[in-house]
Amino acid sequence: MYLFENLKSILSSYLPKDQVDKIEQAYITAKNAHEGQTRTSGEPYITHPVAVATILAQMHLDCDAIRAALLHDVVEDTPITEDKIEQLFGETVTRLVIGVTKLDKLQFRDHKEAQAENFRKMIMAMTNDIRVILIKLADRTHNMRTIGALRPDKRRRIAKETLEIFAPIANRLGINTIKNELQELGFEALYPMRYKILKEAVKRARNNRKEIINSILEDIKGRINENHIECRILGREKHIYSIYQKMVHKEVQFHEIMDVYGFRVIVKNIDDCYRTLGLMHNLFKPRPGSFKDYIAIPKINGYQSLHTSLVGPHGVPIEIQIRTEYMDQMADRGVAAHWFYKLHGSESADSTAQIHAQRWLQSLLELQQSAGNSYEFIESVKSDLFPEEIYVFTPEGKIFELPIGSTPVDFAYAVHTDIGQHCIGARVDQHPFPLTRSLKSGQSVEILTSPLAKPNAQWLDSVVTSKARSKIRQYLKSLRSEECQILGKRLLRNALGNVRIEEIDKDHIDKVLKEFSKKNLNELYTDIALGNLFTVIVANRLLNNESMDTPTGTIPHAKIPPSAINGTGGLNYVFANCCRPIPGDPIIAHVNPGKGLVIHTTNCSNIKAPHSQEKFLKVSWNMTNASNSVFQSALRITIKNHSGFLGELSNAITLAGANIDGISSEEKEGQIYDINLIITVRDRIHLADIMRKIKAIPNVIKVVRKKS
Repeated sequence: MYLFENLKSILSSYLPKDQVDKIEQAYITAKNAHEGQTRTSGEPYITHPVAVATILAQMHLDCDAIRAALLHDVVEDTPITEDKIEQLFGETVTRLVIGVTKLDKLQFRDHKEAQAENFRKMIMAMTNDIRVILIKLADRTHNMRTIGALRPDKRRRIAKETLEIFAPIANRLGINTIKNELQELGFEALYPMRYKILKEAVKRARNNRKEIINSILEDIKGRINENHIECRILGREKHIYSIYQKMVHKEVQFHEIMDVYGFRVIVKNIDDCYRTLGLMHNLFKPRPGSFKDYIAIPKINGYQSLHTSLVGPHGVPIEIQIRTEYMDQMADRGVAAHWFYKLHGSESADSTAQIHAQRWLQSLLELQQSAGNSYEFIESVKSDLFPEEIYVFTPEGKIFELPIGSTPVDFAYAVHTDIGQHCIGARVDQHPFPLTRSLKSGQSVEILTSPLAKPNAQWLDSVVTSKARSKIRQYLKSLRSEECQILGKRLLRNALGNVRIEEIDKDHIDKVLKEFSKKNLNELYTDIALGNLFTVIVANRLLNNESMDTPTGTIPHAKIPPSAINGTGGLNYVFANCCRPIPGDPIIAHVNPGKGLVIHTTNCSNIKAPHSQEKFLKVSWNMTNASNSVFQSALRITIKNHSGFLGELSNAITLAGANIDGISSEEKEGQIYDINLIITVRDRIHLADIMRKIKAIPNVIKVVRKKS
């Protein structure tokens, strides 16, 4: 029983004795069931369910959840059955255990299908009782803590799954403590050397920062105390995975991230939050456009706080978060805080995070009803797990939270399914707005409808919310087979331009049908109409456009040869402004319904989806033709300002055989400036030569290629 003692002491601090006794009975049952079993590390197996229950007890979950955590592996790994658990512990505990239990005993065609079905089952069990996912997250957390005992390939697979699915779920439910730990453990298991180097660098940086942090801390504390506001002030440490992500996505160096000093001020009530914000803006100079009010408009996972960026003493960048004690608990525990406050008799048991989670779970139920299979359902859920959001308004001023990249169609479905189904147009800020263009935060959106309008299959190419995608697909599936074939044939005919399907060689058509696993053209037409295949990709394969040797005029949208890109099949293409690819960069073409093909670098952060044949084309540089063209590239130059610098910069670029297409600057601190340049280059070698010449200019601190 010694293994149970630590858990028992935590439980006794917040649960009555009779409930602790019930949990002890579950522990004895689990211990006896797992007798003789060991983990990969060699420890007795019972240590795992006890550790999972301890994680949940630290979040103050209720008696049933703790009992289910102790029993969560008995059905899967021992002779004990569901009926036996229900007989001993009741229906609720049984439902929770079954929700967490995997489907290993069922037969699937392959591991991928089994994984998708397991995940679908877990998500659906979660919609009935959110404690299922809390147990699963605790289970994954302990597995990640002990992942070192597994072989390397299994470690990497589990770590990748943790970073892609479980950490985002914890984030979506607002449970920051678990999200942060899963991210750190996943990062360490997936990239051990990167983790080790960053951890050592963070440790050195923190030791060097103590004096500055203490000085700023005293200034903040003194100003707040002068105004008689009760508060707690903490230094806010950045997590290693968060630092790594910023270095990758923002393309900045380690010291640029660690040069920002973070603080958290925790006060008694919301009024004190805004009073403290005013005091901070009086104490230090605020940075324009850097204030975010997540109290008035909470994040999609229920997170609330005031965020502001300031310029501290000697130009030191400072970030301050201001929140109440309740908001701080919610930020750490998210939906799990519901049980904490409920057990303590708080009136705030139905927290903001709880309400947001319930809305999300309701949307998952709708997705499940309209999804055709597990793969489609999981794809939709994954798209909902990344809560970077925009906030848009109805004409009446009601706020809607949508993922970044959402279109008016996404907004229409968010307001109501019927509005989405009958949408014919949109007005944004009182001006006509394309249905396929992305919205921005703060815009006011009015949807125009008609009772005769129906969803358009081409909307699937631009919508980003899972609700819009599933409802459009649901409508398309409801069409009669003949209607789908007619619609798909019309869409393909438009994409083929002047070439008729009857003119294409039958052997080649059969080859394309085999490539897309279709028995005949009617199946192909149906999948195009249902949005399962991108029309432009199918047309490209049928036209056999793997290179640019297609005669001019055979395709109405063809660019005039010669082209710098092989593999576009004569389709219109543009270069993405986010990554600005140049000859020598590895590239891929993304199918965009508004622009044709958009050429990105393969590691561009805006290419989040897997490179599937339905959405992406494999393309390459035609170096012969590319050598006769010039391309745009972006540079960020950090300099210590001095007289005549712009002249020296212009001269260096001219000597390197390039031109400046755009220039802007911004002050970082003191006399340090960032110069943003758009220049013309021939290829990567030419760009490297330009960067070398710029670095040779006096007082240039850093030159980097800018990709966003």
